[in-house]
Amino acid sequence: MPQNNRTSVWNGISATGNLSDRFLSGANETVTLGGLAGGSCLGGRAEEFRGRSVLLWTTDQLSAALALIELDGIARRLVLCPADLPFEHLRFVIDSAAVDVVVSDRIAPGPDIPSGVSFIACSPKIVRAHYDHTVERQTEWILLTSGTTGLPKLVVHTLASLAGAIESSGASPSPVVWSTFYDIRRYGGLRIFLRALLSGASLVLSSTEGSLADFMIRAAAYRVTHISGTPSHWRRALMSPSAHRIAPQYVRLSGEIADQAILDHLQVCYPQAKIAHAFASTEAGVAFDVTDGLAGFPAELIGERADVEMKVEDGSLRIRSTLIADRYLGGQAKPLIGADGYVDTGDMLELRGDRYYFVGRRDGVINVGGLKVYPEEVEAVINRHPQVRMSLVRTRKNPITGALVVADVIVQTPPEALNGQAGQLEHEILELCRGILARHKVPAVIRFVSSLPVGATGKIVRQPCVMSS
Repeated sequence: MPQNNRTSVWNGISATGNLSDRFLSGANETVTLGGLAGGSCLGGRAEEFRGRSVLLWTTDQLSAALALIELDGIARRLVLCPADLPFEHLRFVIDSAAVDVVVSDRIAPGPDIPSGVSFIACSPKIVRAHYDHTVERQTEWILLTSGTTGLPKLVVHTLASLAGAIESSGASPSPVVWSTFYDIRRYGGLRIFLRALLSGASLVLSSTEGSLADFMIRAAAYRVTHISGTPSHWRRALMSPSAHRIAPQYVRLSGEIADQAILDHLQVCYPQAKIAHAFASTEAGVAFDVTDGLAGFPAELIGERADVEMKVEDGSLRIRSTLIADRYLGGQAKPLIGADGYVDTGDMLELRGDRYYFVGRRDGVINVGGLKVYPEEVEAVINRHPQVRMSLVRTRKNPITGALVVADVIVQTPPEALNGQAGQLEHEILELCRGILARHKVPAVIRFVSSLPVGATGKIVRQPCVMSS
């Protein structure tokens, strides 16, 4: 196929300065980008992938990262498979993306991979191999949505939509070392992966096998300066003494609503850092960053800007930009982009004064006697209490109202050590809620727990809610 004028991932990296000073660090291996320039993680077999649909099915993030760099512009399609994908979904992904080769660090293909699909091993170790990395095509990058139930949706991006608005700043006057709690095979992690490498920085990857404390210790050892994660990632991190091992210059939150409590807690823990939160989704891309230390975002961002257009319709945020994904794969019933060119994010907003606040997901609303309750709105209030570390609001069936609002709450004192304090603490939290929330939004029950379910995506796991009619 003829070349086009697109820049591959590798060309973008190699244009940013001294490759020997920058690195990708996984849980067990560290690779300099200079070493990658003369080698391969695929044993020099890159030519075998030209024009093919490739599934990256690795347990190790570093292996996936190196394969992405090597195969962009060569493969027709790259499907990024997170380590937490259920095995029963694997065949669906392979069929939907017309996968004909699987790249993996696993020993054997396994029964869920069709016999006609090639299986090629990759490794986080680089071997010397020279191959022609001519950019022949605009490779499709396929990301899976992070829904907690049902089959994932396959979202089609290109490098242009994924790496858009990332500036290649060249050499920095001081070393920049990025890290992220995210898996780089999810949208949030992939953006950090590209941001780090295309801006001339190093990157420390997280691991699904190690503990959060181990990850923070490793990040500290590499002197991480910039780090990102969901609010749930950060709430859990701040519960660990290891959180104080790092001294970042920049802390970023995305993927969930960043309430004022978590923003304030991070600023106290990292007083030297700029605390930012961003809105992004797999389908709609990155819409904006907020750096003023406040929850929500200024109303003036709604409307047309140079790179992103946003509007609020029926209370939901809708986005149109060059960062939007192209389409869904696999014959999804609902089009990704509306007739007006906007993506309906399903994230609900409320205007208070000159600022918009996220109140929750449209599909997560609880119906209490015909009245709507967004769990995230209630959690934001509960999290204001100085003793609260994290909370999860959910629904409980009720014969009169149909549902009640209940809350599971982690506080600084372990539940078994609360003793007589539990009643007083519950009273204080409920009084806080009554002073701010409408009556039907106030939890009927507060339950103190030692942990809350957080999925591999870094988002708190929510049970299906009783939907409003």
